[in-house]
Amino acid sequence: MKKFFVLCLIPTILVSAGCGNEEVKTPPPPMVKTILVSQAGNISSETYPGVVKGRYESNLAFQTSGRILSREVQKGSFVYAGDVLMTIDDRDAIQQVNAGEAQVAQAQSQLNLAKSNLERYTQLYNENAVAAATLDQYRTNYENAVANYNAAVAKAEQTKNVLNYTNLTANDNGVISAVNAEVGQVVSAGQTVLTLIQTDELEVEINVPENHLKDVTIGKNADVKFWAVNGNSNGVVREIAPMADESARTYKVRLSLTNPPPNLQLGMTAEIILHSSEVSPNTFILPLSAIYQTGDSAQVWIVTKDNKVALKNVRVENFSGNEVKVQGLSPQDRVITAGVHKLREGQEVRTD
Repeated sequence: MKKFFVLCLIPTILVSAGCGNEEVKTPPPPMVKTILVSQAGNISSETYPGVVKGRYESNLAFQTSGRILSREVQKGSFVYAGDVLMTIDDRDAIQQVNAGEAQVAQAQSQLNLAKSNLERYTQLYNENAVAAATLDQYRTNYENAVANYNAAVAKAEQTKNVLNYTNLTANDNGVISAVNAEVGQVVSAGQTVLTLIQTDELEVEINVPENHLKDVTIGKNADVKFWAVNGNSNGVVREIAPMADESARTYKVRLSLTNPPPNLQLGMTAEIILHSSEVSPNTFILPLSAIYQTGDSAQVWIVTKDNKVALKNVRVENFSGNEVKVQGLSPQDRVITAGVHKLREGQEVRTD
């Protein structure tokens, strides 16, 4: 019986000895996401969606009334300066030209007759055959004939211009953005029938809410990123609408592009980053996720030189989107920006 007990005890002792040799592995410190506080990053910014538009838009109209006979373009068509876009019925204009030429011919005949009479009565006056009053009368008739002839010529030229006005041509290279009249429609002079956007100078339009309008000024620089093309551009605020949109209550802002990508097209979307002016030297901008709120006090986690975390009190000035302006930090402080509620004082961490 004693031998059996000893034999059973030996495996147990061996197993216990084997377990004692195993080492317990300690998990590595957690990885944390941080930012290094510095004056270089002490600038706030706002991001807005934008649309590429042309700086100059022309509302095209005929200079004479008539019925539209043809339309050579569609919405989105690219045209060159001088291209014929629309034509209207020119039959009335042709008749006006014919009538004008007939009036010129009639005035020319009257002028020739008045000139002959003046020459004849001038000779008779020199021979003392007629009185000076008679000569003055024919001289007046001649002057009236000259005036009537000049008026007829001017009117004939005007009717020829009207004939030219029956063709609506593009005033510059661009894209047709709107078509407001169709073939068969009778339009009046000055009525907008097409809208042309010139493509030689593109810009971006954004909508700025009223609470951020104070940060947007004429001449302010911005970063412009385009979704559809590979390439970014620098933008400069060129125009700020004086009134807010009635429905959206936002202000339209136009930015000129200093170096647009070569394949940029009208209507493409863009992302515009407007940088605010630098805040005070003692104020720093952090992501909102860096704030560790306990009660009424705001704190942030700082990574010390020995890679341990410590809480530091900060005073929040204001919030702007996903950013917060705080005081109480020092330059070169490394602030944890994610998972702040999972940390404990003195905990060792690894930084990204």
